[in-house]
Amino acid sequence: MNFSAEKASRKWPVGAFRRGGAAMVTAAVLLCLGMQGGPAEAARRAPSFPWDDLFGTRPQRPHKAVRRSAVPLPKPRPAQAPAATHAPAAAHAPAATEPEPPAAETQSPAAPADAAKPAEPQLSACRQALTDEIAIAPSIPDIHGAGGCRGEDLVRLEAIVLADKRKVAVKPAAILRCKMAAAVADWVRTDIAPLAQSLGGGISNLDNFDSFECRGRNRVAGAQLSEHGRANALDVRALGLANGKSISLTDRSVPRALRETVLHSVCARFSTVLGPGSDWYHEDHIHLDLIDRRNNYRICQWNVYDPLPEVAPLLPAERPEQAPPREVAAKSDASKTDASRADQGNADHGRASDGKPDAARSHDAAAPDRSAETKPQPTKKRRQSRRF
Repeated sequence: MNFSAEKASRKWPVGAFRRGGAAMVTAAVLLCLGMQGGPAEAARRAPSFPWDDLFGTRPQRPHKAVRRSAVPLPKPRPAQAPAATHAPAAAHAPAATEPEPPAAETQSPAAPADAAKPAEPQLSACRQALTDEIAIAPSIPDIHGAGGCRGEDLVRLEAIVLADKRKVAVKPAAILRCKMAAAVADWVRTDIAPLAQSLGGGISNLDNFDSFECRGRNRVAGAQLSEHGRANALDVRALGLANGKSISLTDRSVPRALRETVLHSVCARFSTVLGPGSDWYHEDHIHLDLIDRRNNYRICQWNVYDPLPEVAPLLPAERPEQAPPREVAAKSDASKTDASRADQGNADHGRASDGKPDAARSHDAAAPDRSAETKPQPTKKRRQSRRF
């Protein structure tokens, strides 16, 4: 077959087919050249057909085989890891989604099991020593309030555990620093528990009047920040016994020896002790704190008053015989004159009893008092009106 251009134009007069004929001639020439190159060259080149250029489509060349690299698998999930939360599926998923990146790029190296656990805060020495065998005092977060009110290493003192495993409840639970809570627990376990054992079967609860409170001293506006605002103070009002009785530390009806024993115990353990007699703010409770002062200075102000009498006396008691004589103020001149007159009258009466005649006594009695006549009489001066 002859594929010359002139014969092609005669056979297909249309312009489009004319161009297609030229393309077919070109494809035939290329095919022949490929066959002349040898079987190896023909195999390397992709076969082409005459009508590919005519319709503008070419078959896609096969891609090379993708060599997949070995992807490392993640380690198994530890048993103590928290459960994974799945996000809720979208209500309407998009029609076309972006292709996901290869697994080799998205997979991060496996983290160690210890890194998954949150780092636990280090406990202070006081927190480690205040175990459940001494007190029920769980830790609470630190407080950083306004006006300088703050507290670190805080606990909520709920109960104190005695040596015989009995618990002394703190009503209500006190929010204190760990050192203050440890001092209160040691005071109750060492001093108060043996004292209360001899009264009514032991101590059962501690009446907490106030612990942490962001305020000034004595609740006075503008006063210096109280140790209650630093969670470093506790106000104790009474001790509850196992027999149901309550011992108020400021009650005068409580035996004086008992109150003095408690006074000595708290003053030896705490930096500040305020009670009755310190000021009228502490007449019904005892204030305890562990404030740091220069040279370890301490304040212990608690007057242990005597019990009040059962019946108030109506009259004052009689003056005892061994009492010293009462001091009398010096008498004035007028009182001395009256006293001399009285002494003179007594002397005259005594002489009459010795045998003096009555006429003499009547004459002496009728004699006028010349001392009164010789006294100068006060004169009243008239004010003279002066004109200027």
